[in-house]
Amino acid sequence: MLKNYFKIAWRNLLRNKLRTGIHILGLSIGIAICFLIFNVVTHSYSFDKFHPDGDRIYRVNTLTDWGDGDSYPNSGTPGPLNEVIKDEISGIEEKGKLYTLYNTLVAFPNTDKVFGRSDDVTFSDPGFFKIFPREWLAGNPETALLQPESLVISESSLHKYFPGSEASDVLGQEIMFVDSDSIYTKITGVVADYEENTDFIFNNFISLSTIRTEEQISWYGLHEWSSVNSSSQLFIKLDKGVSPESVDEAFEPLIAKNMEAQENGEYSTSFFTEPLSAMHFGQTYGSNSVSKTFLKGLVFIGLIILVLATLNFVNLETAQAISRSKEVGIRKTIGGTRFQLIFQFLAETFLIILVSSLLALGLVEALKILFKTYLPQNFTIDYFSSLNLLFYLAFPVLLTLITGIYPALILSNYDPQRALKGEKVRNGKFSLGVFLRKNLTVVQLSSSIAFIILVLVLNYQLKYVTSQPLGFEKEAVMYASLPFMSDPDKMVQLQDRFNQEGMVKGASLSGTLVSSTSLWTSIVRVPVDTTFEELSIQVMNVDSAFVGVNGIPLLAGNAKIDQKDEILVNAKFVKEAGFSSPEEALGAEIGYSQEQVKIIGVVADFHSRTLREEIRPLLFTYNPEYFRSVNVKLNSDQNLAAAKERLEEIYLSIYPYETAEFNFLDSQIDRFYQEDVKIKNVLGFACALAILISCLGLFGLSSFTIAQRTKEISIRKVLGATLQQILFLISKEYMILVGVSFLIAVFPAYYFLNDWLSGFNTRVSMPYLMFVLAGLGVMAICLLIVGIHSYVASQTNPAKVLKNE
Repeated sequence: MLKNYFKIAWRNLLRNKLRTGIHILGLSIGIAICFLIFNVVTHSYSFDKFHPDGDRIYRVNTLTDWGDGDSYPNSGTPGPLNEVIKDEISGIEEKGKLYTLYNTLVAFPNTDKVFGRSDDVTFSDPGFFKIFPREWLAGNPETALLQPESLVISESSLHKYFPGSEASDVLGQEIMFVDSDSIYTKITGVVADYEENTDFIFNNFISLSTIRTEEQISWYGLHEWSSVNSSSQLFIKLDKGVSPESVDEAFEPLIAKNMEAQENGEYSTSFFTEPLSAMHFGQTYGSNSVSKTFLKGLVFIGLIILVLATLNFVNLETAQAISRSKEVGIRKTIGGTRFQLIFQFLAETFLIILVSSLLALGLVEALKILFKTYLPQNFTIDYFSSLNLLFYLAFPVLLTLITGIYPALILSNYDPQRALKGEKVRNGKFSLGVFLRKNLTVVQLSSSIAFIILVLVLNYQLKYVTSQPLGFEKEAVMYASLPFMSDPDKMVQLQDRFNQEGMVKGASLSGTLVSSTSLWTSIVRVPVDTTFEELSIQVMNVDSAFVGVNGIPLLAGNAKIDQKDEILVNAKFVKEAGFSSPEEALGAEIGYSQEQVKIIGVVADFHSRTLREEIRPLLFTYNPEYFRSVNVKLNSDQNLAAAKERLEEIYLSIYPYETAEFNFLDSQIDRFYQEDVKIKNVLGFACALAILISCLGLFGLSSFTIAQRTKEISIRKVLGATLQQILFLISKEYMILVGVSFLIAVFPAYYFLNDWLSGFNTRVSMPYLMFVLAGLGVMAICLLIVGIHSYVASQTNPAKVLKNE
């Protein structure tokens, strides 16, 4: 019996190739999108799920609130908190400290063996490995990180530093790490690499006790409660039954006891626990973090695409149910039960979904290639994993029931006597099928219109912000990172070498780029009559050539800043400090960093960060020990590829052990809106799919419904109706549906766009004309599809259609 069901179902599908093709194409797209998003989501939630008692592990974060809505969450904590947390807060079973290093040079001491710079180096205390236990290949986990200058390396570092060596053979070997100073360490342990997905990217663990002198503790910012650095991270493992909320509450008296700034009211600080399971969606160590909002958006888009494909199926099947009424009547007459009929029609649906699912596997691989840059790093799909097998076993069955049950109920409900007479709908009676088809069509069209509106407005806003003047020259400016705490004389030597090149217009040194995502803020004391007023400002560390190289207009004074007691400010600073003009600000002394500094120049306002933010009061200071970037302005009409190669060659002549990589400033600025561009492109792809699926459904539905009205069209032609009248008669119903769809689509599109645009300080006004253009575009597509079918039907010879009447 079951074999016959599927045999008949297969024959029915082959008999209606157009209908079957539309269903398979639409459903395979929806299933492929859902399967890919399912794997992206499960991959994102798989990080660090393997640690024992992971539900009791938390990272302590800091929230600094400066008032006026300026609050900054930070994954770091003050150094002293690590010393007192177990004594002052009950319920903590274990604590572990990391101090992560960045761009650290790794080498063998007293040799020429240099392994380059690495971001997988960290200071760690023994408690870290108690919270996150590892398999030890060599060394004693209890004592490996107790003594200063001890080092635990991972298996991958073992193979990198000592190819072919066994773990036990490298114990006692020396490795040098160059950060602010040279750190000479001895290997005391080797641990196995994690095989599971993890955000802990570290392969070199230096004992935290290595930081022991007052100078070192001060340098790393571990000496005071007011110093919060994202490199200084603290993990805790709670006792069983202890809630994180109780720990968060216990932080309050500890803060009141130790943080004076809190009492002075300059800012407020609070600590809070972040579950290990949430760390992947916050501040992580590598570039693997992902936004939960973005993931939810992907899920939402995937469901919309699948729903549109499902609606296509339901819509077309309920419309075609009329043509199968006689089949139902005959089956019921010869003894077929309603249950058998439902099962027969569900078997057809299951075959369509099964073929669609197999086709979707190929589409998934194509989507992976198409969206490679949007997928997580090292993302792969294990098609034979338990979750994916469950998806491919359960999803077709579930989709069959959801998609096929209503058409099956409609088809199996026909009265055999009326069906065999050819009666489809009772005259004057409400038709649920017609009502449902119209409403499902409205849902499809409104989704397409909403997607088009979103894509048009997002693209319009991004083009607007990227075309705005930034207040500096970003073209033909290249930059590279300098070694951390490099010798100032070496940096000046590099700058001089660049300035000697004919292709270089100018070179400068700075702590950061003229426009970047980094933010250094501070407080200055501006004299007001006989008192001082505090002003929150942004700080940039630059040299005397920085303003000229980046083409920032100078309003007053000079930009030759080369003393630590001299500063430059921007026009916004002049205004908020109460000076009437840039000239008045020159020579004024203000309090900064517990010293008095003098304003020697005023520059025009420029966007030092993304256009989402307003321009802040800005202070340029001179502190050459902390320069981190070299910026080079090229002359016009240069061969950029050759210039880049030459600059890197000069860089390596000064820093032979470094990695020279010059990038263009305008490319860095474009990355400010990388996430927005991703959203726009994903929405654009979803928009194209929504339109395609809607067009497929509309094509199938209109071809069928117009075929049902062929006799009506022929009679009207015989009675003298023109082609235009016939086209308008058939199209007006669809015009009404598009109009209703437009009204429905406008509200969710406006809500999303208004919220997104409000995140930009520089933004366009809501472009309502684009809303109208989206509606007109969908109407044009709709009328084109319906018009073609109507035109073909109207060209049929009425004599052939009416010969049997």
